[in-house]
Amino acid sequence: MSSRTKMTIFWLLFGASILLAVFPPLYLAGSGIDSPILGVPFSVAYWIFDALLATGAVWLLWTFENIRGEVGEEPEEVAA
Repeated sequence: MSSRTKMTIFWLLFGASILLAVFPPLYLAGSGIDSPILGVPFSVAYWIFDALLATGAVWLLWTFENIRGEVGEEPEEVAA
């Protein structure tokens, strides 16, 4: 997998969590739902899911880079 593909997947997952956190219509659309998810009210489950998505994206990137031996390396500078 190329570095570009890796970062695209990361930003899709992490960007989705950012979108869920900062785009109010998504949260407000579900805030009136009364049905609990696994015993947790929907509004709380929404934020738990968002936190797990962001954490999972960072964990997945770290794991992938650790397997490739890229953790701790300085990024290559782009020539201007």
